[in-house]
Amino acid sequence: MFKAKGFKKVLMKKILAILLLLTCSIFAAEKDKLNVIVIMADDLGYADLSCTGLADDVQTPNIDRIAKKGIRFTNGYATSPICNASRIGLATGAYQQRQGIYWYQGKGLDVPKFNTIGESLKANAYKTGYVGKFHHGRNDQPKHRGFPLNHGYDSFYGFSGGTKHYLIHNKASEKKIYRAGPMYVQDKHVDVEGFTTELFGEQGRGFVRKHKDEPFHLFLSFNAVHHYINQLPKSYLKEKNLKPIPDFKNTSEDKLKWREEFDFPNHPQGRQYYLGQLYYLDREIGLLLDELETLKIADKTIIVFIGDNGGCLTIYANNGVLKGGKRTSFEGGLRVPMIISHPDIKTANMVSNAMVSALDLHPTICAMTGSEIPKNVDGINLSPMFNGEQLDTERRALYWDTPYQKAIRKGKWKLLINERDPSAGKPEKRVEVLKGTFLYDLEEDPGESKDLSSGYPEIKQDLLKDLQKWQTEVKKSQK
Repeated sequence: MFKAKGFKKVLMKKILAILLLLTCSIFAAEKDKLNVIVIMADDLGYADLSCTGLADDVQTPNIDRIAKKGIRFTNGYATSPICNASRIGLATGAYQQRQGIYWYQGKGLDVPKFNTIGESLKANAYKTGYVGKFHHGRNDQPKHRGFPLNHGYDSFYGFSGGTKHYLIHNKASEKKIYRAGPMYVQDKHVDVEGFTTELFGEQGRGFVRKHKDEPFHLFLSFNAVHHYINQLPKSYLKEKNLKPIPDFKNTSEDKLKWREEFDFPNHPQGRQYYLGQLYYLDREIGLLLDELETLKIADKTIIVFIGDNGGCLTIYANNGVLKGGKRTSFEGGLRVPMIISHPDIKTANMVSNAMVSALDLHPTICAMTGSEIPKNVDGINLSPMFNGEQLDTERRALYWDTPYQKAIRKGKWKLLINERDPSAGKPEKRVEVLKGTFLYDLEEDPGESKDLSSGYPEIKQDLLKDLQKWQTEVKKSQK
């Protein structure tokens, strides 16, 4: 009996030791997980980062800080030329057309089988927070899956929809002033005061401080530099000697006529309003980077910076030599600023010409955090690049499908089918959209100025077949 009791004591000690070791191992594994911050800008021009060297009037020292510690992609693409659709592609890593989303007014994040980044990281014991704008479609209300709290995020501060007043956020003004109204705090509307860019930056830093001792994922989605760019703090307007522009009142006033005063190219200070919005965006990003350093967690945090779609020409965005802008499937509407910073990166301050997509963020983030990559993603894992490996995307194809234009890019070739003008009759119309099917060599002609269809009929036909095959496969996947 004595020996049995002694044996049990020894056995219990060993079991406790093993349990303690496992607990410590799990705790260590949790501590070793990299944090993930995704920063999204709205309608930002392809050339409007100073690290690109493409625009002389742009200064973005803090976004440049991310580029210096990471990889900047010159051929990064959104999945759509509008945010309503492109944000779904980014979140799920799957073409939004698989959920029946081709343009505005779709159902949104309505198919649970397509996990979001938030859901993938939350399943891996991450604390998750969403700050800023989200815009997925008709199911963006708190009771639907499109709402951030219902697709993987523990906390939410921000708003739903395409446009939000930068300065007025109260119920009393909601019906009087265009796009004014309260913010969501979790799933409740709350009156708040402040400038949205600063409010979102402050909320992002607060989330980071709260979760500094545990793995976290923050999706920080600024509405800058989206319209209406005239809505800047009074102190900035005074400092820069910019003329205040009255808000549009929700009356019988003609909104398009009101916009004509400051839409491109009508206002002599229009670009300065835009640069003012960019200044605040960059400043808030800098404060977030400083916070990470102060908390001593910068060296364990992945940072992604990306635009939601091509730069909007109406608000004076600069897309460099790229043709067109937001709403169009020309390069100016699809190619976006995209930077990924990894704390263990072997090739910092790298510029890559690899053809990549917002679709790639979900699988890449999962790979870098040890999270499970969903089986139905269309994106690819870019993480080998952070170990110095070259990524061969020459044989890769990317596809776009809207009610107006269809496109495929494969290697240097892009096939573009123009069926209708997506900006016809709208203030956003800044480029001619001729009907027909066109073939471009983007390495030689990124501005899509020379149609090569007649010279390369076989390439045109092959790309057309590839695009049609993809469209058929997507239709089947919707069932």
